[in-house]
Amino acid sequence: MSVTTARTPDAPRSPLADTVLERLTAHYAAAADPERALAMRAYMKDVAPFLGLATPERRALSRSVLKGTPAPDEADCTAIALRCWRLPEREYHYFAVDLLCRHARHCSSGLLPVVRHLLTTVPWWDTVDPLAAHVVGTLVAADRRLTADMDAWIAGDDLWLARAALLHQLRYKERTDTGRLFDYCLRRSQDGGFFVRKAVGWCLREYAKTDPDAVRGFVAEHGHALAPLSVREALRNIGQ
Repeated sequence: MSVTTARTPDAPRSPLADTVLERLTAHYAAAADPERALAMRAYMKDVAPFLGLATPERRALSRSVLKGTPAPDEADCTAIALRCWRLPEREYHYFAVDLLCRHARHCSSGLLPVVRHLLTTVPWWDTVDPLAAHVVGTLVAADRRLTADMDAWIAGDDLWLARAALLHQLRYKERTDTGRLFDYCLRRSQDGGFFVRKAVGWCLREYAKTDPDAVRGFVAEHGHALAPLSVREALRNIGQ
């Protein structure tokens, strides 16, 4: 895994973040299950320690944490996410991801450096994928100037930023920039990493739901350059 050298964003002052973090750490810690935490940590390849909260339980606790609080603005989202990421247990990161996914449409392009930090700090697919599809994708759709950042990410050495660039159009459907999608797949076609090869196939498979002929044509022309895993994923639901 590559390590980003970008400066860590500062968490802005946010009374809402103070309230949320106080409630969050109290609620989550009280419900911790150490035995389950060990199994979750092992399943996630020891990327981070866990509290042992199953997803339905965690999200119910999150609703209790946020009950009665106002909708966060961009500064609140930034502060909460960065402060959650400073905590070691993975469930706090999940809370931040859920919050950003819910409120990204109300944030500006200025949130992207914060998301970049989250993508490259304690990175694994469990946080990278939802941030890419639901947060990065939302920000880029709202401000197309951010495609320059995606172009830089796909060309860089950080595999998680490359994966995020590949997946950021995952929910675009008819709005997909097909030329950019196919170009990104070709640019990372020789990548030896599983997570990038899988992302190439996944984004093609998802776009095939919108335009299967375009994906078939792309694979027919360039399949020799793609990893077998990428080809299998791309054609999984549409055949040759």
